[in-house]
Amino acid sequence: MRIAVIGAGALGSTFACLLAAQGHDLVVTARGAALPAVLADGIRLTGGFGDLLAHPIAVERLVAPCDLALICTKAQDAAAAITENAAVLDGTPVIIVQNGLDGVATARRLLPRSDCFGLITIVAAHYEGPGRVRVTTAAQSYLGRGDGRADAATRHWQAVMHAAAPTLALDNFIGAQWTKLVVNMLNALPAITGMSVQDVIGQAGLRRLMTRSMRETVRVGLASGVRFGTLQGLSHRRLRLFALAPVWAGQVLPRSLRARMGTVPNQGSTLQSLARGQRTEIDFLNGAVVLAAAAVGLAAPVNARLTDLVHEVERSGVFLTPADLRSRFR
Repeated sequence: MRIAVIGAGALGSTFACLLAAQGHDLVVTARGAALPAVLADGIRLTGGFGDLLAHPIAVERLVAPCDLALICTKAQDAAAAITENAAVLDGTPVIIVQNGLDGVATARRLLPRSDCFGLITIVAAHYEGPGRVRVTTAAQSYLGRGDGRADAATRHWQAVMHAAAPTLALDNFIGAQWTKLVVNMLNALPAITGMSVQDVIGQAGLRRLMTRSMRETVRVGLASGVRFGTLQGLSHRRLRLFALAPVWAGQVLPRSLRARMGTVPNQGSTLQSLARGQRTEIDFLNGAVVLAAAAVGLAAPVNARLTDLVHEVERSGVFLTPADLRSRFR
């Protein structure tokens, strides 16, 4: 099968290697230093899924049809990347591999003849340089669309993905996206402080602030009529109880997520973007909570402040200390 991967970042490179190992013909879109690096040396994957080397075709944009496409850009770049490749992609089954809530809807709008799916992945991958990625946490991915049961087309593409890496077909995909959004509240504070996710959760004050952002996310979801999907040990019932519990008790949630990560430092995708001098997807993570809250007449002050602080670090290039953060949240 000929499979296109749009975006040669951490996750795009990871899935390109894993799918190539199954014998598929891969074409990867890449920009800047990544394009000549992949052309010359391929993509080398190390870590949780083993050591793999793939030599996909590397191009700036697609020029030939494919049987399946994975959109693996950051959320803020998805619309531009899809539009740039729409002449080839429209009519091709497309899997959106990114954080946030709007990826599948964006793909459907721009590719009206395509069957569009979302992939929620818990894989943590560190981009070490063009064509070099280290998987720090090898984990399950979840394929689905809509808020109903997984249909036959979802199960078909799940089988293709599962042959390369553990993947489940998921009912209530929209609810699971919200659950992943709660998990993605891990990203903002590492980006603001420059610390790993594990180190942030290890500090009482930062862990409390992270818990507050997670609780706020769950409460906004509930107010929006969301039924949270079951994902990574989390369920609608557990998250509802989490939202009602006092902050001191709710800190068990980030602690449990840290335990799943292991000991290899996890920077989080937002901090990795900062390290590469790229725009972050914070507006599609904490910022998405703020927008969803406004849509139902609520405020999300913790997530609004965290979004602003990530943008502050983007502009200044200066991380904040825990003491700085305490003064910002008084």
